[in-house]
Amino acid sequence: MTTAKPFVMGIGGGSGSGKSTIVQELKEKLGPQKMAVIHHDSYYRHRPELTIEERHKINFDHPDSLETQLMVEQIKQLISGKSVEVPIYDFALHLRSSETTKVEPCPILIVDGILVLNDSQLREMMNLIVFVDVPPDLRFIRRLERDLCERGRNVDSVTKQYLASVRPMHEKFVEPSKSYADILIPGGGHNLQAVKLLLALLQTLPAK
Repeated sequence: MTTAKPFVMGIGGGSGSGKSTIVQELKEKLGPQKMAVIHHDSYYRHRPELTIEERHKINFDHPDSLETQLMVEQIKQLISGKSVEVPIYDFALHLRSSETTKVEPCPILIVDGILVLNDSQLREMMNLIVFVDVPPDLRFIRRLERDLCERGRNVDSVTKQYLASVRPMHEKFVEPSKSYADILIPGGGHNLQAVKLLLALLQTLPAK
């Protein structure tokens, strides 16, 4: 078990900005023994009382759609050296799976999601705050590709959701959270120099 407190890095930014690409690159270079990742979108609320049609209408880009308090409590457990069972969310059915993912405490904990910098409790636990800053058109294209390939969506539903909730919620909650960032990364995961700098910083942390 980890006895010293982990270094917690928050990575925020709009949907499709390339956060996952950056996180994956860091994880591959640092390895699972040194770095654990908690994704905010694992904590979408479980709403089995709603029909599938009703669940499709939920505004998933609003903070209320997420059980952030559970995420806060589980991060506190990881910081204290305890393992946690993170929910698994089914994006096609918009329900949580009956299974969970076990996350062990590590020297470095990455907390990522479009709204992680919007929450003061999450920010207070972060040692470093990163915002991935990418123009809206590129973010939309990347989101479209992801939702078509990975989440069983179609072009019409993705476009309608983007116009109805993704864009206005980004302007209301995500973009203002950029002001809390210690580091801005323009270009997302394609900014290899910025990713290398982040990696270099994390590699200088003392072993725990």
